[in-house]
Amino acid sequence: MSDLSMQLPERLSRLGETGLLIPLLRLLADGDPVTVQQLSVAAGRTIDEVRLGLAAMLDTEYDDQGRIVGQGLTLRPTPHRFTVDGEELYTWCALDTLIFPALLDRPARVESVSPASGETIRVTIDPVAGVTGVTPPSAVVSLVNLEQITSIRSAFCNQVHYFASVDDATGWLSEHPGAEVVSVAEAYRIGNELTTSLLDLLQDDTPVADDCPRCC
Repeated sequence: MSDLSMQLPERLSRLGETGLLIPLLRLLADGDPVTVQQLSVAAGRTIDEVRLGLAAMLDTEYDDQGRIVGQGLTLRPTPHRFTVDGEELYTWCALDTLIFPALLDRPARVESVSPASGETIRVTIDPVAGVTGVTPPSAVVSLVNLEQITSIRSAFCNQVHYFASVDDATGWLSEHPGAEVVSVAEAYRIGNELTTSLLDLLQDDTPVADDCPRCC
């Protein structure tokens, strides 16, 4: 296992506003734009708190009515089609497709196109069982070092792809020094570590009612 693969979960867990991100993902998964008011209710925060949190979540996509249409999970087409409960959605990167089923607590079907060969890679993911199918079996996922990052989408997501095989990725890797490819199973393991961190943070961030007993 490379240093990059070992470091990614910890680095990625520092990005984003977990208390807003996970409720937002769950709203977007229904296939409709999300208003600030809807996110406020789902996250249990005031509208001002939501607006402040969104301002810190760079690359958030909005429609012309100011509604949120994308933040990792998006209603706008990308190379990574992500289908949950019959809703055809998209993600910013290949790793997102492996992370989001657990965060959404829903199984997903993924179709992604290799940026090198144009071959379609298909993956099925269950929130409990993990990856349950990969076609072709030789598929891999590219990862890049995000030591220096201003925009997670441009610096990381736009470089994280599915390839049909290691050979399929060879030309891309030669153009991206420091990048690597890992098996879909390894990419899922990395994503699962991140998922666990995010869900733990959400649990810690969830308000506790005043009349509820607290653990020591």
